[in-house]
Amino acid sequence: MLVNKANLTGVFINLKTTFNKAVEAAPSIWQKTTMLVPSGSSQNNYNWLSRFPKMREWIGDKVVKALEAFEYTIVNKDWEATVEVDRNDIQDDNLGIYAPQAQEAGFSAKQLPDEIDADLKNNAFTNLCYDGQIFYDSDHVVAGSNVSNLSTAVLSAASQATALACVGAARIAIMAFTDDEARPLGLIPDILEVPGALETEGRMLCEFDKLKDDTPNPYKGTLKLVLNPRLTSTTAWFVHVTSRPVKPFVYQERRKPVFVQQVDEETDAVFMRKKFRFGAEARANGGYGLWQMSYGSTGAG
Repeated sequence: MLVNKANLTGVFINLKTTFNKAVEAAPSIWQKTTMLVPSGSSQNNYNWLSRFPKMREWIGDKVVKALEAFEYTIVNKDWEATVEVDRNDIQDDNLGIYAPQAQEAGFSAKQLPDEIDADLKNNAFTNLCYDGQIFYDSDHVVAGSNVSNLSTAVLSAASQATALACVGAARIAIMAFTDDEARPLGLIPDILEVPGALETEGRMLCEFDKLKDDTPNPYKGTLKLVLNPRLTSTTAWFVHVTSRPVKPFVYQERRKPVFVQQVDEETDAVFMRKKFRFGAEARANGGYGLWQMSYGSTGAG
C-alpha cells in the first residue's frame, strides 16, 4: 500500500471503527454500585455528602442543613493506552495485527470505570471518605455516637448458618443507620458483592431456593449477586444499597475515553522511527460516596 494521506486516513478510520465497536461490546459492572458524577474542572468537591436531605414536618421556619466542616475532593487523573503502527506494516498491507490491538484498547477504555471502581473497594478498609474516617470503619460519628459499617466476619460455604448470620448482621446494621437527628434513613441493602473466591457462597445466599437442611433461603430475591473478579482479597465481601440516587462509590468523569491518533508523516516519531500511533485517552477518577450505603467485611475472622 502506498503511504499517503488518503491511505493513512482510511487505515486509521478502520482502526477507530474497530475501537468504537469494542467499546460498545465490552461488559461493565461498575454502574451497579457506583454513581457517575460529571466533572467540569480539574477536581470536584464532595463536602455536600455531609448533608443527607430528608423531608420533615414544616413548623415555623425551614431548617437549613449546613455543610459540616469536612473537605473531600476528588482530583481527575489522565489515562491512556497507546499502540504504535510501523510504516512498513502499512506499506506491506500487514494491518491485520493491529485490529486486535484496537479492540483491546476499546475494551480497556470501556472497563476503565470498572478498574477505578475495584481499586476503591480494594482499598476501602484503609482509604478515607468524606467524614475523614476510613470508608469501612467502626467509628463513624453520627449524632455524637460511633457507628460501624465494618466487620471481620467470614463468609463460609462450609457453614450456611454462619454465612446467613454474617449477611443478616450486615443488613440489620445498614437498616438501622440514622441521620444526625436520629431518624432512620430507611436504607434496604440490595446487592452482595464478592470476589471470585467467594462465588459459591454468594450464589448460595442470593440464588439458592433452599439451604442444605432443606429450609427456605431467606435472602433469595432480597440481594442480587455481583461477582467482581477485580477484587484482590479472597475473603472480603460487601453489602450495598444501590436503589437511591446517591450510591456508595463515585466514578468522576471529566472526559470519556476517546480514540486518538497521530498520523502526520512530518512528526519526529515517523521521521526517526517510522512509527504512527493510535490509542485511547480519558480523564477521570473515583472516590467514596456515602459510607451509610455500604457494609464491608475483611473476612479475616
